[in-house]
This record gives sequence, C-alpha cells and structure tokens, in this order.
Amino acid sequence: MDNFRLVIITGMSGAGKSQVIRAMEDLGYFCVDNLPPMLIPKFAELCAQSGGKVSKIALVVDIRGGEFFDTLLQVLEGMEKQGLLYEILFLEASDSTIIRRYKETRRRHPMAPHGRISEGISRERDRLEQIRGRANHIIDTSGLATAELKGKITALFAEEREHERMTVTVVSFGFKYGMPLDADMVMDVRFLPNPFYVESLRRKSGQEALVGEYIWKWPVTQQFMEKLSGLVDFLVPHYVKEGKSQLIIAIGCTGGLHRSVFVAEKIFEYLKGKGFKVNVEHRDIKHNVIE
Repeated sequence: MDNFRLVIITGMSGAGKSQVIRAMEDLGYFCVDNLPPMLIPKFAELCAQSGGKVSKIALVVDIRGGEFFDTLLQVLEGMEKQGLLYEILFLEASDSTIIRRYKETRRRHPMAPHGRISEGISRERDRLEQIRGRANHIIDTSGLATAELKGKITALFAEEREHERMTVTVVSFGFKYGMPLDADMVMDVRFLPNPFYVESLRRKSGQEALVGEYIWKWPVTQQFMEKLSGLVDFLVPHYVKEGKSQLIIAIGCTGGLHRSVFVAEKIFEYLKGKGFKVNVEHRDIKHNVIE
C-alpha cells in the first residue's frame, strides 16, 4: 500500500463538501460521494490492490447516510486494526454561514427536514462531535471563497510540486478563422514582420527553421518575446496559487501559419524548460497548404 492515500471527507452540512470533492477530483483523486461507512474497508482494499491504477481516494461520508453514518467510528477502528491508513478532513462553518447558504439554495437541512435550520445545525454538531475529535484536518469555510477553499485543499492534498498542479496549453490560431473559445489569455502577434510576404517562406509554417530565423531576426520580435516571457513568469505562478488547474494561452496571427506558430513554440519551450506541464497545439495550420 505504498503511495496509497485515502481521505475521508465529512463535517457539517452546508460547509462545502461538494466544492471540496470537485477540488479533489482536479487533484487526481478517485472520488465517491455518500458512501456507506461499512463499505469503506472493502472499497479501500480493492483500490489498493489495483496495481497503482487507483492510488488516491476521497470519500464523502456524512449524516445523509442516516443510521449507516453511526457506524463510522466503529469502521475506522476496524480499519486501524487492519493497518488501513486514512486521513479525516472535517469541514465546518459558523451557524450564520450555514443558515445563509441553506436560505440561498432553499434546501432543507437533513437533520431538520420539517423544522428550523438552526435546530438541525445544533443536532448535527452534537452528532459529529466525536468524529471531529478524530480529524486530521479541520477547515472552517466561513467567509472562504470557492477559490480560497480550493487553495487550502490543494495545499493539503496535492502531491505534485507546485508548478505541476496546472497544465498549460499554448494554442496558435489565425484570426481569420476565429479565436479559441476556451482561451484564458489571447496575444495578438499580427504586428510582427510577416513571412507571408517572402515568396520562399509563404507556404512554410512557423515550425520550420527558415521561417523562425526570419521572424526572430527582427528586434521587435526579440523585445516582444522578452516582455511576453516576463508576463508569463508573473502570471502563471499566481494562477497556480489561485488553484487554476488548466491555463490556455492563445497566440494569434492572421492565418495561423507563421508568426503565431513560431511564438507558440517559443512559449511552449520556455514553460517546458521551467518544469511546467505544458502542451502546444497549432489549430489552424490545417487551413494552409504547406510544402
């Protein structure tokens, strides 16, 4: 069971378990919501014996399980005797925060389906007191924005190095074919010298050395790349810190064959050299006839 990690997520209703499970999925955890406690040991054993295919599990177990939930402490004690390691993440929030969230969603509290929300909160706190005392991690989500909560989850449960938590995709495109709809950043490089007007380069792509040499020889290109690299250096770590799991940088020129392709390749190599998980795509080369 080396490198096997099991996280049991529990806590107050309305404290943010749904947001946490989505954040865990982004971190590569196999997630199951509302699993009956008695099934946890067998499920963990099956995953641990999967040959490394499932090595990170996050299970949400809470009072929605009704009477089943009351067996959780007994199940955890049994797991400890079997040598099954686990962590408990307990989520809580202030009464006023939980009440506000339930009012906004117009849902009934599971511990007071026909009564006041405050009564349900009080009953639930009493019922969860013992499991809270066994928690490895306790997060109070009162006043936390979704991004802040995701950042806390990432800090606790991400196993990659910080810069590996986000995948960067650099896409070259031609404005004449439209911008990528999923782009987070768009850079227009139509101001750079255009190889299209050099007959010997017109039908070659920005991936070819002759085209790259032509674009790079101009001072404006070198100045631009220096500034763009600085912008990327500044922005990407902040996106990682914010909890962003994917960043798409789109580089556009007129037809998506020369300048955007060259710049996209440069940024791809730059980020790759810094250890980021990065991909490069050239969306509109297919629209051009290349020798």
